[in-house]
Amino acid sequence: MTGLISAIRFLTLLPIGKPNTFDPERMVPFFPLVGIILGVLLAAFDWCMLRLWPPNIASLLDVVFLVLVTGAFHLDGLGDTADGLLGHRSREQALLIMKDSRIGAMGLVAVVCALLIKWGGIMGLEGHRHLLMIIVPAYARAGQVLGIRFLSYGRPAGGTGHALFGNTLEPADFWGLLIPVALSLCLGWRGIWLNLVFAAVTGGILWYYQKRMGCITGDKLGAMTEVTESMLFLLVTAGAWG
Repeated sequence: MTGLISAIRFLTLLPIGKPNTFDPERMVPFFPLVGIILGVLLAAFDWCMLRLWPPNIASLLDVVFLVLVTGAFHLDGLGDTADGLLGHRSREQALLIMKDSRIGAMGLVAVVCALLIKWGGIMGLEGHRHLLMIIVPAYARAGQVLGIRFLSYGRPAGGTGHALFGNTLEPADFWGLLIPVALSLCLGWRGIWLNLVFAAVTGGILWYYQKRMGCITGDKLGAMTEVTESMLFLLVTAGAWG
């Protein structure tokens, strides 16, 4: 239970457990389950908003809700990562820029684009809308588990994500990924498409991180979460209006 509470407190602003609860060795496998919890809250919030506003406004409020409940934690990582990686800089320069708390032009553009893509994707959800809202955040946070397992940490001296890389994850630690996969079976062909998109987006991001930097950091884990979540919401709607 400590692992779940630690994961919730680390990834969200939900007031659960004691303030000093932090168990990095146990909490990583619970990241997808935290995504499920966020998804359930998002689906419930969306259900309420749709009774007050049309889908475009409700979807905008959904995006704001996700930002607030996560404390913009991953968006901060996205901004820092974009500032560091989107340019012809060395590995050391990129890591130094990502450590700067100030946001630059590339970071701002990346954050705005991610939010707009997420808004458009949620607005386009037709059929199984609320089930998809539960599944997608879980996949996005499952991607972090894959990043922690398959890439080395890029700041040996310490950083936001340093504690997450203390132990090598075993196959049994990926049990959380089975939850969104199982739920996706309820979507038929759309579930197959969703899993293919998740594999492609996650694999592409990890490949880029390895090729560009040869490592991953806490900021890059956050960026990965935001990009994956936005792209899944967008691409799962592909063909819905054909």
